[in-house]
Amino acid sequence: MMATNPADLFPTLERRAAALDADGQPKRIVAIADVHGMASHLDHLVAGVNGIDAFADAAFFILGDLVDRGPDSRGAIDRALALAKGRAGSRIFLGNHDEWFLRFLIDELAASELSNWIEQGGRETLASYQAGTDRSPQGVREAILKDCPSHLECLRRADTIALVGDLAFVHAGVDPTKPLDNQSARDCVWIRAPFMRHAGPLSHIVVHGHTPQKDNRPTLTENRISIDTGACYGGLLTAALIDREAKTLDFLSTDGVNLVIREPVLTDRGFGTVRKAYRPGGALVFRNEA
Repeated sequence: MMATNPADLFPTLERRAAALDADGQPKRIVAIADVHGMASHLDHLVAGVNGIDAFADAAFFILGDLVDRGPDSRGAIDRALALAKGRAGSRIFLGNHDEWFLRFLIDELAASELSNWIEQGGRETLASYQAGTDRSPQGVREAILKDCPSHLECLRRADTIALVGDLAFVHAGVDPTKPLDNQSARDCVWIRAPFMRHAGPLSHIVVHGHTPQKDNRPTLTENRISIDTGACYGGLLTAALIDREAKTLDFLSTDGVNLVIREPVLTDRGFGTVRKAYRPGGALVFRNEA
């Protein structure tokens, strides 16, 4: 099994606890969503973040859909575990594809659901474990659980939502008709249109993935920061770099080879945008590793 020692997977990651505020919440957060098996993209993105001095003490929030579609779902979960271990205060969130995989591992998928999941990226996930697709589903399940028991625990313990100051972190979104501290796990993992179409401020700014954004650029409205930029579809994997103390927000993206500071799309629906609360941080200063 691939090691989850952060020193092995992320040799430049500073092993330290995230800096916390008086309420015990991270002052700085790097939010990444929808890795979808693109483990090498995650390597490149984390390496880029590691080179930014201002985020050397940031927590990593991995906002779900680690698995499916891309070639290395197993490696993506290994890396998420390594980030959580190497940077105390970091968190892993459950996405809808992760939920499918979890339900497969605990034998809760009906035959029709299993078939749907396989077609929606589950085939690539199972292949990444080299568990033998010629086996029965039970045989594949047993092989994965024997080889990677920590992956089941990772998915079982994954968060569905976290409220941090004026921000809410979640995979898919929230039901805008309910208080954010009273959301159902299913909505946090699966919701789309009722959240995406809702115009008007919410109690928190919602940082989320799940819905790929046009032109592979993150989008800011008055109530959300949308960061799924389609890595598994030939797009980019994006990190939202949030400094809650300085009230800044920037974006770093990669295609797996290059890193770019990405400008978001500002969508003003009559209420302004998140830029009222979080300004650009300006030129990010990268650490000289020479």
